[in-house]
Amino acid sequence: MRDILEDAQKHMDDGYGRAQKHARQELRIRFYKSADVAKANGGFTVQLDGRGIKTPGRVPVVVGSRDLAEKLASEWRAQGEHIDPLTMPLTRLVNAAVEGGPATAQPLRDEIVKYAGNDLLLFRADTPQELVEAQERVWGGTLNRISEALAVSFVPVVGIIHQDQPAETLERLSRVIAGLDHVSLTALMSITNLTGSGLLAIALLTGLDTAENVWSAAHVDEDHNLRLWGADAEALKRRAKRKVEFDAAVTVLALSA
Repeated sequence: MRDILEDAQKHMDDGYGRAQKHARQELRIRFYKSADVAKANGGFTVQLDGRGIKTPGRVPVVVGSRDLAEKLASEWRAQGEHIDPLTMPLTRLVNAAVEGGPATAQPLRDEIVKYAGNDLLLFRADTPQELVEAQERVWGGTLNRISEALAVSFVPVVGIIHQDQPAETLERLSRVIAGLDHVSLTALMSITNLTGSGLLAIALLTGLDTAENVWSAAHVDEDHNLRLWGADAEALKRRAKRKVEFDAAVTVLALSA
């Protein structure tokens, strides 16, 4: 089961994943004229000149939402003379979910809850005061909203010493995501990885925070350092690329959950 989980998450490890491999290869020449949405096997697929798309592993891509299929089709339509996977974050994410399959659902749920139990939002700085206040304002606000909405409690700590969270809290968080399928969970796991926080991902899922606020909250520490030391061009470039992956995951989650 661990192998299944790792395979489903390959492309999410750093926000680029499989697309990095494609970037080092010669791009494939566009071989189709049209990209349309059609019904298939109880869901919807993208057809390129009438043929349904498949993952790199040759698994037919079928999603439950016509709107999501339309988004995928838009990425295929937007390709020029060559097909560039780096410009197709939705397709890459859905491919990972489809190749992982339903068997990845429970491992993904477990991993998200595990993240939440050792979450970014639970470990606070003791200095400088500006960062302490920013973490309390932003992270504390998210924790308070989750606590009130889901009737759970958290034990934040100062420093990096591990603190077990209440078992009842983790069980409740697990129930919140229990009904999600493997496509939604792959998107939620991507958000978790990209933000470093299962709690931010769950706050987004439950409507307790917007995507904009979640992305901002994930970068409280980084933004503090930027204010102190100035911007690093390479760091900003990596962040921008990760934001593309984040936005894709938010879209897939919204259209499949």
